[in-house]
Amino acid sequence: MSRTEDLLARSLAAVWHPCTQMKTHETLPLVPIVRGEGAWLIDAQGRRLMDGISSWWVNLFGHCNPRINAALRAQLETLEHAMLAGFTHAPVVELSERLAALTGHRLGHAFYASDGASATEIALKMSVHYWRNAGHPGKTRFLSLAGSYHGETVGALAVTDVPVFRDAYAPLVRAGDTVPCPDTRRVREGETPAELAHHAADLLEAHLEAHHEGIAALIVEPLVQGAAGMVMYDAEYLRRARALCQRYRVHLIADEIAVGCGRSGTFFAWEQVAGPAEGPDTEVGWPDFLCLSKGISGGYLPLSLVLTRDEIYRAFYDDRSTRAFLHSHSYTGNPLACRAALATLDIFAEDGVIEANRSRARLLGEALAQRFGSQAAVRHLRQTGMIAAFDVAEAPSGFAHRFFAAGLEHGVLLRPIGNTVYFMPPYILDEADIAHLADGAAAALAEALHREAA
Repeated sequence: MSRTEDLLARSLAAVWHPCTQMKTHETLPLVPIVRGEGAWLIDAQGRRLMDGISSWWVNLFGHCNPRINAALRAQLETLEHAMLAGFTHAPVVELSERLAALTGHRLGHAFYASDGASATEIALKMSVHYWRNAGHPGKTRFLSLAGSYHGETVGALAVTDVPVFRDAYAPLVRAGDTVPCPDTRRVREGETPAELAHHAADLLEAHLEAHHEGIAALIVEPLVQGAAGMVMYDAEYLRRARALCQRYRVHLIADEIAVGCGRSGTFFAWEQVAGPAEGPDTEVGWPDFLCLSKGISGGYLPLSLVLTRDEIYRAFYDDRSTRAFLHSHSYTGNPLACRAALATLDIFAEDGVIEANRSRARLLGEALAQRFGSQAAVRHLRQTGMIAAFDVAEAPSGFAHRFFAAGLEHGVLLRPIGNTVYFMPPYILDEADIAHLADGAAAALAEALHREAA
């Protein structure tokens, strides 16, 4: 048995892989990765795979990025971890200040955790606890959009509307309510995405009017619902939602775990709702809570956080411990993770990433349109910033696995969600890289569909 075969056998025996039916790997072998270089992952056979999904949407500036590496090496020499209860340290203070500044200081308080689902639970708990502290203990329910995904822990599943995740654990979950999402794929002939958004907002208004006294918060994935299949919708819905939440005294939580950190075309997706963070306040306000994770550490270390505003923070500031926010994680505000995040923000600032991504997104869109725009099997080719996707009509059973395997054969890492093929590459691709990604995807699609036909 070779070293690689030994590694694969030991992994199958000892490691329970996430979101995976382990029996699948009897026919779909695990891929042993030995190193990363920029946009590429290299497996044990030396095969180079372009990471077209940023390793589950986290890697922004390439694997083994020298600037982030250097920042982490320096931090390792000073402080690797210290508990954040009763203590503090420079990386967490600086990161909190810089993130607040990126919101125009509208969201000036940061609470830290380790993963996106935890950030969701923090925001939900903070909302309910705020209303109790404010004298409205009956506001305990949550509202989300149909098809929403906000994590897979028991608390986060209350606002996750993806059946495969939710239904298996339904007896454990205190499910919230849902309202329709203005999915642009449902636009009818003669209708605009903004008009569809207004129709959906009317339904949201009716629900809030009837039930606002018991609702603590509405949680949304701004502009793109990721795990639902890269469902994209018009920002006008969020403008209406922000106004309605203010009218009916319901918090608005922006889950930017997947769409933040530049994915949508602006650093925060909410900037496309309320205007640039550095600009003056508009009639459309910012959310009450904003959740970040995934790309905030550049894809290096587990880190998540919730940003919130002064009014929320002040409701917990009291002599009584029962009015404090009662939530903690052992690795809250870990200095190494915060330092990786600071290095990530440095790259954004020093390299003009958001502006450069506009050109990169245009090239990606053109490449995909050229290869998929006229294919009979392709439906709803769509894009928001550095997120692109299309659906495969009448996708055969097992399509996602076959496409994934075929993509590896053609040097690309892409993992469809059901019949939706999506692209969320790191922000370092040049024109040749984009061509390779698009060509690999086209070859994978042809092969996946041909295998079924055969």
